[in-house]
Amino acid sequence: MADGRRKIYTDGACSGNPGPGGWAWIAKDGPFGAGPSPDTTNQRMELQAVLEAVETNEGPLEIISDSTYVVNCFKDRWWEGWLKRGWTNSQKKPVANRDLWEPLIAGVRPRDIEFTWVKGHAGDEWNDLADRLAVEACATQQPRAGDERPTEIGEPDKRPKLGTVGRDPTGREAPEGHRLVVLGLRPRELGGYGSTEVPDALRHQLREILAAKAQMYPDLVVMSGARLGAEMLAAEAAVEAGAQLVIVLPYPDPASVWPTRERARFAALADAAHDVIVLQNKAPEDKQKARGALGRRDAWFARNSHEAIVVWDESEPETGRVVRTMQDALGELDVWVLAPSPGSS
Repeated sequence: MADGRRKIYTDGACSGNPGPGGWAWIAKDGPFGAGPSPDTTNQRMELQAVLEAVETNEGPLEIISDSTYVVNCFKDRWWEGWLKRGWTNSQKKPVANRDLWEPLIAGVRPRDIEFTWVKGHAGDEWNDLADRLAVEACATQQPRAGDERPTEIGEPDKRPKLGTVGRDPTGREAPEGHRLVVLGLRPRELGGYGSTEVPDALRHQLREILAAKAQMYPDLVVMSGARLGAEMLAAEAAVEAGAQLVIVLPYPDPASVWPTRERARFAALADAAHDVIVLQNKAPEDKQKARGALGRRDAWFARNSHEAIVVWDESEPETGRVVRTMQDALGELDVWVLAPSPGSS
């Protein structure tokens, strides 16, 4: 505590999202605490860990977390807008997890507490300890606390940050870095398959957003399924912005049935991508199985993304379900709904 602040690392874990979970905090000068929850989400466990740390430890604190959901709320002062709007977000919807946010914000406001983000699963000794305590609490569903650094502790969490405990069910690990996925409308809702005003403007807007994100997060990874429509436009925008692109496919060669021009666009993106992840080994036998594979791909994105951009006109129902899936997994604050518009450029 050279600067007078007790440095506390926090983390949350969840086996499934929702599912059984665990939270933990550990101070660099010794004390720690961890606890379970039988049915929760990753975001709630991240919040619970910080709330427990703040309520247990007195004096000036530095809370160090790998959750942008937690850290950005205080660094960017999102909570001020929530209070002014009566606990509604910028979209005039109730703030998710208010039952945890409200006591946490009330506990932080009068105190000298600083928030710092640390990259998870990147070799930070204390972040790894908090992670292992949270995973242990998730697995055992038993609380644990002590006044000194624990010597006996479970294995580190080898999953992607938003995945299930253990390896991802698909067997594919998420790429390292701050992972942002872009999903959204298909060509029909964007004005057609050719180069028209709406998709051209959308690509331009996505390029500007992704370039700004790359400035915020030097380790930014843009993930896209590169399907026709918003996903392909986002993948092209990522390449134009100089961001690292990872294409995630539900099965091999989904572009084989596309028109020649679109297959060429897909091939160019695959060549430009940092990596191409294929989630199942065989192509589906029929449309029903293809839809199932696509659903599993979207679930993989929900488990393995830190934030999402979804291009949606707020009317098309299939994309609306994707928005809700991502909001349930990541929290509303980390899902950005972008409406296509000819004037967006």
